Amino acid sequence: QVQLVESGGGLVQPGGSLRLSCAASGSILGIYAMGWYRQVPGKQRELVAHITSVGGTHYADFAKGRFTISGDNAKNTVYLQMNSLKIEDTAVYYCNVHSIVGPNNEYDYWGQGTQVTVSS
Repeated sequence: QVQLVESGGGLVQPGGSLRLSCAASGSILGIYAMGWYRQVPGKQRELVAHITSVGGTHYADFAKGRFTISGDNAKNTVYLQMNSLKIEDTAVYYCNVHSIVGPNNEYDYWGQGTQVTVSS
């Protein structure tokens, strides 16, 4: 049973900070990357950032310069430090694990999501 446990969401004022955490457990093979996505009701889920098992990172344009993703391979844990938060960052943030077992054999695992609300 694969489980992704997220924490750190909440209510924050514009310009504030939050740190999201996600710990993955269970029999997950071939983890390639862990990351964060976000979704607003009625809109498509979008990538925020991800980090590979060898430390490579990728950020959405809106996250560059404000968000920092980091991870701990030994703990299968990923973090997202969010600074200078804006109202438009309000969304449900989902933890994601992407595994590659072999050619044409890839899997995605998702957390339940944690609400981030940026409001004054």
